[in-house]
Amino acid sequence: MLEFKAQICSILSQLTSLPGDEVETLLEIPPEAELGEYAFPCFVLARQMKKAPPEIARELASRITPTALLEKAHPVGPYLNFHIRRSGLIRGLLPAILEGRGTERAAQEGRGKTVVIDFSAPNIAKPFGVGHLRSTVIGHALYRIYQELGYQAVGINHLGDWGTQFGKLIVAFRRWGENERLQEDPVQYLYHLYVRFHQEAAGDEALEEEARQWFLSLEKDHPEALALWERFRQLSLQEFKRIYAYLGIEFDQYQGESFYNTMLEQTLQLAREKGLAKESQGALVADLEPHGLPPCLLQKKDGATLYITRDLAAAIYRQQQYRFDKLLYVVGAEQTLHFRQLFKMLELMDFAWAKNCVHVPFGLIHFKDGRMSTRQGKVIFLEDVIQRAVELAQRIIEEKNPGLQEKEKAARMVGLGAVIFGDLVNDRVKDIEFDWDKVLDFSGETAPYIQYSHARICSILRKVSRGAAPEQAAELGLLTAPEEEQLVLTLARFEEQIMRAAADYRPSYLAHYLVNLARDFNRFYHSCPVLTAEENIMEARLVLIDAVRVTLAHGLELLGIEAPEKM
Repeated sequence: MLEFKAQICSILSQLTSLPGDEVETLLEIPPEAELGEYAFPCFVLARQMKKAPPEIARELASRITPTALLEKAHPVGPYLNFHIRRSGLIRGLLPAILEGRGTERAAQEGRGKTVVIDFSAPNIAKPFGVGHLRSTVIGHALYRIYQELGYQAVGINHLGDWGTQFGKLIVAFRRWGENERLQEDPVQYLYHLYVRFHQEAAGDEALEEEARQWFLSLEKDHPEALALWERFRQLSLQEFKRIYAYLGIEFDQYQGESFYNTMLEQTLQLAREKGLAKESQGALVADLEPHGLPPCLLQKKDGATLYITRDLAAAIYRQQQYRFDKLLYVVGAEQTLHFRQLFKMLELMDFAWAKNCVHVPFGLIHFKDGRMSTRQGKVIFLEDVIQRAVELAQRIIEEKNPGLQEKEKAARMVGLGAVIFGDLVNDRVKDIEFDWDKVLDFSGETAPYIQYSHARICSILRKVSRGAAPEQAAELGLLTAPEEEQLVLTLARFEEQIMRAAADYRPSYLAHYLVNLARDFNRFYHSCPVLTAEENIMEARLVLIDAVRVTLAHGLELLGIEAPEKM
């Protein structure tokens, strides 16, 4: 479809003198399939051509001749609509998908470019809560999507491993800590100590001051403070990596806040030299009010730096280290002001690459089911959510397919996929309500629905002893039923949806595409028999569904979800 789109852009560019990339941004997908695959709005040419848009559409249509891929161009009111030649599409697309060339055109976009993605970023010594789910799965999906487009992707976990909370933990552990319990369940135990500190501090103000002093000691490399901090960090990171491994997520770097400690003074000095950082009541402040932003505190009067100081140092380091073309921060929408200040500071520090820094915000996640309560405090643990999803998936599989082998493995794929997809299918900027009945619905807009469609195709192909027919031998021109043509057209939009998802930083585009592809497959499946069809038709349909299988699995993989062959 990208090739067809490029051909349209070239034709219209020659006829109108509009640049091809501008034509591409103007192309729309018609609301109904019978209107064609793309529509060009002629309103934009009315002033230039001094004619009414419908007349322009008719004139342009009369000057366009069909090609091997373009069947026709015809006016529809003020729009010029384009229809792809189905036979040409089918013969070119299906073999390309089965030969692994289905996204080769899209893969050219990022060649020679680097994208750095900052995502997940849990706090050391605190449980991996469900609040980190969105950043983790959105960031990981974007990481894979950009890789698919040919980018060199660098995933960074900017761990929250510095700050005054470590002074509190040191005090708590020195007063009440037990080494055995720390080794048994480090993150939960450290969280327990953190909660206890605040409970005790409510009646003892001296604890807060003691914690401040211990963090000051940590910043001055006090041996005992440093040893405890390093121990807490390593034990926490070990636990986080176990969870990431279960999720199938890896990072290229775990560079937390502490990594940039030695770079802070140089960063502040640069801000001073640019006339941005000025002293105010002993503190160091950047006045951003002339740029419509509140003042930015860079250093407290006691010498302590802030989160934005570390982010400035981190951005500069990342550009020096990776020479990125894009730097994405997958961080909640509540941090929007922080990133506006950060990017403005980088711009005022004369870094031309500041324009390539992007905040990818997302909304909050809520649970409809009140039973998904916390075990401690107000944290909903991500592991609890995943475990429950897997248990519910196993129960459903037991009911639907009790004879299935490796039910536990299938339940893990389905349950984990349901949690990930249940997040990604939503527009990231909106708050989402997590509903167990919806995310595990085998017939709704869910991962289980897509996974079941994939497994159904695998089942059909297993019944054919030689597998799918070789695409070269099949008579693909026999695929003329409306359901077959629609399925091919949906397959053809896969590359386009990957590129849209990257351009708007919205994996939800790809998630919705996979739902539509699975839905079109099921309509085809109920209307067009495969194994009972005539031999030559069966051969062509086997090629078609095999291409659907490959695309469903590929699309789920880009979202970080596995596609079971049986379920």
